[in-house]
Amino acid sequence: MPQTRSILVTGGSRGIGAACARACARRGWAVGVNYAHDAAAAQALVDELQGLGVQALALQADVADEAQVLAMFARVDAELPPLWGLVNNAGIVGPAIRVEALDLARLQRIFAVNVAGSFLCAREALRRLSTRHGGHGGSIVNLSSVASTLGSAGIYVDYAASKGAIDTFTVGLAREVAAEGVRVNAVRPGIIDTEIHAGAGMTDRLQQAAAGIPIGRVGRADEIALGITWLLDPENTYTTGAILDIAGGR
Repeated sequence: MPQTRSILVTGGSRGIGAACARACARRGWAVGVNYAHDAAAAQALVDELQGLGVQALALQADVADEAQVLAMFARVDAELPPLWGLVNNAGIVGPAIRVEALDLARLQRIFAVNVAGSFLCAREALRRLSTRHGGHGGSIVNLSSVASTLGSAGIYVDYAASKGAIDTFTVGLAREVAAEGVRVNAVRPGIIDTEIHAGAGMTDRLQQAAAGIPIGRVGRADEIALGITWLLDPENTYTTGAILDIAGGR
């Protein structure tokens, strides 16, 4: 097992991904910060992580593009310590819409990023981590959503369905590679105070949602990062195929 570990966080330049990158760095792990578009935010986070005394690297890639995923992992191999973990965090959501108004382009893009992107990144991680391929083992954490259990009717059933696919993917992959030194788990956040809601045009979603959450407030990105890093931890040797709800009781 490598003494210095690298964690690749997809969609790592903001929100839950950035909080996870910080939490990993505080544990002394090197961090690859993947981003799709915002190079400045990714580099600012990398500078912050390097200030904590760890290696960090900004990695541009659209996870739905296989060639870009391959190039990203090649850079991880060349510029960071051996890979130990993957956080499949990259995901997108569209503006609130009913199913009757959906078009194929939106469906294809959401499933390409949220589902196919997670498969592609997990595939490349497994080729490095699995003992079947000569690896030392490791951990994959997928980001699902409580939307996968609630359906998000009238808002984004397509997004919820993509996260339902992530739940199934997590359980199936965990069982597939359990004997190869790789643990696979998922975190299912509830409504979290990040930019994703405003980016989808729902600027008042956080305020509206708080009243319906049993704990009485929306969550914070660092609270989700705690669950992710617990699942990543190399001492957490017996947890695989688990889906951890961090949703304030929803």
